[in-house]
Amino acid sequence: MRSQENPIVPMKWLLARMYEPDLVIADCRFALGKPDSGRSAYDEAHIPGAVYLDLERDLSAPIGEHGGRHPLPEPELLEAALRRAGIGPDSRVVAYDDQGGAMASRLWWLLRWLGHDSVYVMDQGFSAWQAAGFPVTDETRVVVPGSFQARVQPQLLAGVDEVRAASIAAAPHAWDAAGGEAGSGTGAGGDAAPAVEAIKPANLRPLDRLGAEASLVDGLEAAFGAVDEPEDGGSSADAAGNGAAAASGGPAEAAPLLLDSREPRRYAGLEEPLDRKAGHIPGAANLFWKGVLDETGRWKTGDELAAALSDVPRDRELIVYCGSGVTACPNVLALQAAGYSNVKLYAGSWSDWISYSNNPIATGT
Repeated sequence: MRSQENPIVPMKWLLARMYEPDLVIADCRFALGKPDSGRSAYDEAHIPGAVYLDLERDLSAPIGEHGGRHPLPEPELLEAALRRAGIGPDSRVVAYDDQGGAMASRLWWLLRWLGHDSVYVMDQGFSAWQAAGFPVTDETRVVVPGSFQARVQPQLLAGVDEVRAASIAAAPHAWDAAGGEAGSGTGAGGDAAPAVEAIKPANLRPLDRLGAEASLVDGLEAAFGAVDEPEDGGSSADAAGNGAAAASGGPAEAAPLLLDSREPRRYAGLEEPLDRKAGHIPGAANLFWKGVLDETGRWKTGDELAAALSDVPRDRELIVYCGSGVTACPNVLALQAAGYSNVKLYAGSWSDWISYSNNPIATGT
């Protein structure tokens, strides 16, 4: 991430600026399983001047064999949608939803992925705005198309190969159980997922293993518990070809850390309401995205946010995922707000991971 400016703005901040000419307000309300509900809610009432951007029609590509349930749109198509919304290179964009910031954070991340940093998420959401007595309308304004130009930032995105490498480094035993390596023709694509007995996330506190330095020789122990620092010369090249010890015998570089943003029961494989397979990517830690909100649904800030993320190491590359690349975005946003500087989104997320037959799956006991 490039800018450390707080991406969360209070409702009163927007109220004071809502008629400024360079401001674009984006209504991103959407409910999974009810694809028309967000647009209907917008038509009924929205913040004056807001334009509506639909998660599936505007902010996602059509579903294919891979890419997950909400695939990333092609940059040129997303660019066109953002232009239609009136967004230009000098626009300040403020997104809101009524889903705890999950859908608004998707737009926040997409704009940053296309090189636009002046984008924010309104705290609390539309219901709180309405309850506060702030103005709403059912009128749709005439939008003058903007001249937004995409400047893709590939460093913000992690592909499936990067995720595989991180998983192999953190949980080599899981890959051994699945047949040794991706592309071996065995693993999660058969009638039954492989039993990964070494991984028991149901018995772990979600962030127990985040403070450990994951080294290639320590395998699951490094990924899931506190270990000593790796010894010089103690590691050969890792299975992923990434983070191997130098030929001179230096210490192995820590592999990227995978963070699963779904609720703990889905992470553990105890239930799966949306995707055809349950579980998580081997080696991933659980950081439920709603943990960045307080009990009232407001975004945590300052000491509260630092406490919520205290087990997440600052000296590691972080790859964040969820079910389809949407609710991972609030975690990415919160990590940026807390000062983390090396965070990527695995946009296809779990629904993309399970579309590859050879990717192993870890579950609870």
